[in-house]
Amino acid sequence: MYNKAINFSIACLGMLLFGITLITVGAVLPDLKLKFSLDEVEAGVLFAILPFGILAGSLIFGYFCDKYGYKGILIFSCLLVVLGLAGIAVLSSIDYLKVCVFLFGLGGGCINGATNALVSDISDQSKGANLSILGVFFAIGALGMPLILGILKNTVGFETILLSVAGFGLLIFLMMFFIKFPPAKNKNDVSFTHVFSLVKNKILLLIAFFLFFQSSLEAVIHNWITTYLNEGLNIAKDKSLYALTLNVIGMAVMRLFIGTVLRRVTERSMLTVSVLILVFSSILLYFTKSYWASSIALTLLGAGMAAGFPMMYSIVGKRHAEISATAFSFILSIALIGNMLINYLMGIIAKNYGIGQVTHLIFAEVIMMGLLLFFIFKTKRNMLFSG
Repeated sequence: MYNKAINFSIACLGMLLFGITLITVGAVLPDLKLKFSLDEVEAGVLFAILPFGILAGSLIFGYFCDKYGYKGILIFSCLLVVLGLAGIAVLSSIDYLKVCVFLFGLGGGCINGATNALVSDISDQSKGANLSILGVFFAIGALGMPLILGILKNTVGFETILLSVAGFGLLIFLMMFFIKFPPAKNKNDVSFTHVFSLVKNKILLLIAFFLFFQSSLEAVIHNWITTYLNEGLNIAKDKSLYALTLNVIGMAVMRLFIGTVLRRVTERSMLTVSVLILVFSSILLYFTKSYWASSIALTLLGAGMAAGFPMMYSIVGKRHAEISATAFSFILSIALIGNMLINYLMGIIAKNYGIGQVTHLIFAEVIMMGLLLFFIFKTKRNMLFSG
């Protein structure tokens, strides 16, 4: 027998580790550029490796979780993150550095997917609420690490910080050895062909593309909105960063509410309200020219984005309980492809038409999410009636 509370706790620690490490690698990039004498192109290549590693992890975790259980993949993934971080800190070869970044991304992608699938499986009720709480731990890591780095960067080297985070990951790695996880659900019935067969499922495909735009919306905001505020609205860089921080806080606080006060609200109601918040806040961001109005708009955008992944994971976890991790792997991979493609597209748009177009893209993505949500519940209702 396994303990659900302990499993939920280790899943939260895994997600916290993923949040911390993902931010840490980005934060030490300037130091890596100095250490390895990287130009902008080489630094860009280095950063391009990371999302491909995360995508690779997202593609494979579902098969191993459903066929062999969670313990092996979580232990292995945590070890990859530890080795990747330690390698980035101590190795002096640019080629080895690229390998370490990929290993870190691969392990992180597996941890992100497997912890969500684990929480879904152990949650008999309130899947969406528990998945929202899990998402809060990513936000804690993403918000807390820049603060720690800011405090320590003048007293210790970035190598020491990376090794310290690797040590935290090693502690979680050791804890996983002594924890009993849910057994494998389909030892004989899961194959890689299951992932491709899921393409035929209309609702799952609609959900995947909803998250395609959700994930890319997050990427566009996190990667381009500070430039828009600084260059497009002439807002100081430090204030632009504060506004972006409010976006992450808005998401974290809303997920905390979903996991506590709003636990009994249905996925449909929560997602509908979230899309309405996104529509209002994207319109506000489009028309506003002031710092405070932009900050309010970004905070509301964060709150509106909070329900997307947890609620969609909840729907998928209920509909595909026997192969939940495989189904999660499918939709998460589509979401990450959206993250990479739309983020790249925004770079082309900004170069050719100006950074001001970012608000147009944000609004267009929100509209697409609203349309897809309508078709998700319309298709779901028709299937229920036909069944």
